[in-house]
Amino acid sequence: MKVLNSTPARRKASSLADNIKTFVYAILIALAIRTVAFEPFNIPSGSMIPTLLVGDYLFVSKYSYGYSRYSLPLGLPLIPGRILVTPPKRGDVAVFKYPPDKKTDYIKRIIGLPGDRIQVTNGILYINGQSVPRMRIGDYVKGNNGHYMKGTLYRETLPNGRSYTVLEYSDNGPADNTPEFLVPAGNYFVMGDNRDDSLDSRTRLMLRDFSGAPRDRDQLGWYVPAENLVGRAEFIFFSHDPSTAGWLEPWKWPQAIRWSRFFMAIH
Repeated sequence: MKVLNSTPARRKASSLADNIKTFVYAILIALAIRTVAFEPFNIPSGSMIPTLLVGDYLFVSKYSYGYSRYSLPLGLPLIPGRILVTPPKRGDVAVFKYPPDKKTDYIKRIIGLPGDRIQVTNGILYINGQSVPRMRIGDYVKGNNGHYMKGTLYRETLPNGRSYTVLEYSDNGPADNTPEFLVPAGNYFVMGDNRDDSLDSRTRLMLRDFSGAPRDRDQLGWYVPAENLVGRAEFIFFSHDPSTAGWLEPWKWPQAIRWSRFFMAIH
């Protein structure tokens, strides 16, 4: 019996098909991990200084709070509400979809839980009428084009014992004296650790008019619906200083990489 060998063309086609299958499987596995386990994010602004710096890259655990439509790529409306729910804890650093557009990823610290009364007076945070202790631990100097600003670092400790470092340049800024906010059921009050440079629940909700220009809503303060939560920030896997070297300046990369921040846990 004569066995016909496959032709080179058939072998080439079979190899191409195998490579395509492998590529598709790899994409599906990556999407599955990104959807149910971990998703990478990068920090583009300084609202969470000193905890997170511009140029930090971190992993967010998607399973920490359960899943909603915003756990899925493109926010596909395949999950009604939230499933497998585990409520956030006070002090968590969380990624969420900004309420006005439900598309932009924000990262802040969860300060107020549903039903809490939150207020800031002369830079001091109050939760349910009780001041949150803060202890001065050092100075912070910010330099830009020869101009320098000096701030103060404080260790703030929440009622559940969670502590972290916040940065204050002044205790008399617009967001350092607020009315008392009552956090609605099913929502969370968030704040940036960089207290004088953070668009968070103390501030006006930024919207956009028909021309695309930003404008303020009259109501002061906003909250994060539970459905908007994406996940909890876990650890930094890479960090570089974009002011030292851009991605098109590879010869400067060694000086720009912040090696000490690799695999740093986020508290």
